[in-house]
Amino acid sequence: MEVSVDDLSPVKKVLHIEIPEEEVTAELDKAYQELKSTAKIKGFRKGKVPRNVLVKMFKKDVDKDVVTKLIQASFYPAIKKANLEPLGQPAVEPEELSENSSYKYDVHLEIKPELGDIDFKGLTLKKTIGKVTGEEVDQQIKMLQRNLAEHKVVQEDRVIRDDDLILLDYEVFKDGKPFEEVTKAENFKLKIGEALIAKELDEALIGVKPGDNKDIDIKFPEDYFKDTLAGVDVTFKVKIRQILEDVLPEIDEEFLKNLGQFKTIDDLKAVIGDNLKQGYLSRAEQELQEQVFEAILSKMDFEVPDVMIQDELQGILTQMLQAYQVQEMKQEELEKLRDDLGAKYRNLAKHQVERHLLLSGVAEQEKLTLSEEEIEQGFTEMSARLKMPAEELKRKYADNPQGMEFFKHTLLEKNAMRFIIENSTIENVEPEKEN
Repeated sequence: MEVSVDDLSPVKKVLHIEIPEEEVTAELDKAYQELKSTAKIKGFRKGKVPRNVLVKMFKKDVDKDVVTKLIQASFYPAIKKANLEPLGQPAVEPEELSENSSYKYDVHLEIKPELGDIDFKGLTLKKTIGKVTGEEVDQQIKMLQRNLAEHKVVQEDRVIRDDDLILLDYEVFKDGKPFEEVTKAENFKLKIGEALIAKELDEALIGVKPGDNKDIDIKFPEDYFKDTLAGVDVTFKVKIRQILEDVLPEIDEEFLKNLGQFKTIDDLKAVIGDNLKQGYLSRAEQELQEQVFEAILSKMDFEVPDVMIQDELQGILTQMLQAYQVQEMKQEELEKLRDDLGAKYRNLAKHQVERHLLLSGVAEQEKLTLSEEEIEQGFTEMSARLKMPAEELKRKYADNPQGMEFFKHTLLEKNAMRFIIENSTIENVEPEKEN
């Protein structure tokens, strides 16, 4: 078998594979011999059909089967002979088979880029030191009050204003008939100004009083998130039931109990302060990592394989689609949504792959490893995050070797980032004041 490689780019390769004529002939002879022993053709005894008759009747099918066998038998040995480690599933371009001739076919594949020596030592990074203030803690408590607020009916005889929360019924019509793409609703809560359904609907409700009925004509925007409504003219037949107001709870013993059995307001403030502090630390760490990537990648130039970008993008799309009610979408709607999100987040996927490659490269370059203690700590942190016993997680990963490798690699990337930061100069800075 002859194998040659064309470099389309540093990560894109084409293998030209040629199988010797004698191997092709042997495989064809074997195929026709097996066919001869089983073929039932009128006018011939079983096992006595001449090959030329078999060729005339079955050549297309035999050639297809032989090509499949030749490729299966040579594909991985050819890749090994070329000393390549392909990413994903290589694309095979089969050719037609000819008797008394060798068989040639091409394989398109991608490999990881060669990063070379990664220059990461001696970076100067700025770490923002955020300080928790009493005002921030008070704002968090007010937010908790709003979350626990009761909605009570406004008794004042007045019209709807901006920022009001209202209770209404509606049904949507198109060309005078009920529009099935929008479900009829009763006792629907709508916050004026948030454009939950459409900005025009909110604006048209301002000035309307509870008990009133109103027909509101709107046109959904051309870029509306639901494709079947984009650019559609409809009429909302609306009945206003009530205007609601938030009644905030008193900050008392019952309030503290509802939040988690806090004994005093000081206990609550302490927990909020700790959470805010952790938030500042996490944000500072994230900013440091962004600086690391920006500084190192600005000095490097490498091609990112498409297959790695696509794999990363699929993971992003899986998470993004969880925010949509995809089970209620038609197939064409879902496909368009995936295409739109794919175009929007492709660059993000590319950047994330660059970062994975960079961290993997540093780990390999510096011969970083994982200790059993670090793996154990990784399970402990995951257990707290997922609220699942660590032992149960370990059992799941023990039955999933591929998942375990991914888990360990993620920990190794964290080690690589920690190693880079430890070899950098950190300058503490105050947070920028908001105007």
